[in-house]
Amino acid sequence: MAEFVHAKWRKLTNFMLNLPFIFLAGVLTVLLLFWAFFGSTHIFLDSCKCYQSKPAFNLQFDPPVTTFYNYPSFGYTIDKPIKNWDQKRKTWLSLHPSFEQNSHDRVFIVTGSRSTPCKGPTGDHYLLRFYRNKVDYCRIHGYDIFYNNVLLDPSMPACWAKIATVRAAMVAHPEAEWIWWIDEDAIITDMEYKIPFHKYKDYNFVVHGWSKLVYEKKRWLGLNAGSFLIRNCEWSLDFLESWADMGPGSQNYEKWAQVLMDVFKYESNDQVALAYLLLKDHEESLEKNIFIEKGYYLEGYWVTIVDTLKNVSEKYLEIETTDRLLRRRHAEIVSESYGMLREALLKDAGNEVGTWRRPFVTHFAGCQPCNGKRNPLFTGKGCMDAMNKALNFADNQVLRNYGFVHRNLSDSSVVSPLPFDCPA
Repeated sequence: MAEFVHAKWRKLTNFMLNLPFIFLAGVLTVLLLFWAFFGSTHIFLDSCKCYQSKPAFNLQFDPPVTTFYNYPSFGYTIDKPIKNWDQKRKTWLSLHPSFEQNSHDRVFIVTGSRSTPCKGPTGDHYLLRFYRNKVDYCRIHGYDIFYNNVLLDPSMPACWAKIATVRAAMVAHPEAEWIWWIDEDAIITDMEYKIPFHKYKDYNFVVHGWSKLVYEKKRWLGLNAGSFLIRNCEWSLDFLESWADMGPGSQNYEKWAQVLMDVFKYESNDQVALAYLLLKDHEESLEKNIFIEKGYYLEGYWVTIVDTLKNVSEKYLEIETTDRLLRRRHAEIVSESYGMLREALLKDAGNEVGTWRRPFVTHFAGCQPCNGKRNPLFTGKGCMDAMNKALNFADNQVLRNYGFVHRNLSDSSVVSPLPFDCPA
């Protein structure tokens, strides 16, 4: 009996000793199959670089090396000129290599408003929505933004304040090749559109307008200073210094005010001064540094835009009914790729007045939602209705990534769930 039990135990023991080998063989088989399928897929993805991500900035690296920031004479204000800025910025980038790659088209967005509450009961509400619109655009495209609501130079208030803000942003962000100033009452109404910086490789300043009106007819309304691009370079620092010299903080203000009145028959403001600088650059400079953009709405006048938004929305929906990929649900962080897909279908859409492409920027010049000093041609209700339509038009492009939409552009408070595969 004992022998029988012992024999049974021996057989069981041999079987148990073989279990690890059987298990190990099974695991190896599974791993080989896994590698054969997923490993080869990984190799394929590597070869086509389908999932290569942009290198991350090293935000915790600042080497203990002397740069322009360490000089006591360095300053962020107009009254402290910076010499050899191009070389100083180049040196800084070489010391911070994670920012140097692709720095040629990196943009830093700057905007701002007054430091005190708005006078009207809805002014602060609209400024918040205007700012949120810009933040949405920055989040989608991976841009940084600075919102300033203090006077960096008290001698340059109101419309002139942007000059000091842009100047400070340039030296605070040497990693940015471009600074994009956009007024607080301007809305980005095409959240997919990306500024074509390749067009401006030979220019340092870009503003929306019409060359003939500025250079031939000498009309200061041939451009608008509410949205402009300025390259982060030494030429631009000098340009801002010249612009500021025409402002109320300068001892030459009265002299320039008379010059501007003689040339443009209008009192001095930032836009009239800018028009004069463009005119002089065109007439006197052999190397043209300024580009007047009319190929798209870097700044578009709301009066000619708002009533077209409904038709534009319908045209874009028509495109999506024929292209299922554009209707595909996706994470917001990859929205840029869908904008690129749509761009190929907009070649015949045209741009600006009379076309059905989304306007890039819609500027509510003359509405003054914060201080209430509207152009007498407009009513408060007319401005509010138009601002709501434009804000909701832009908001719909963001909300769809979260599964909702404003069915009525005039109603900001109500949204509806977006059906699957809409608008099929």
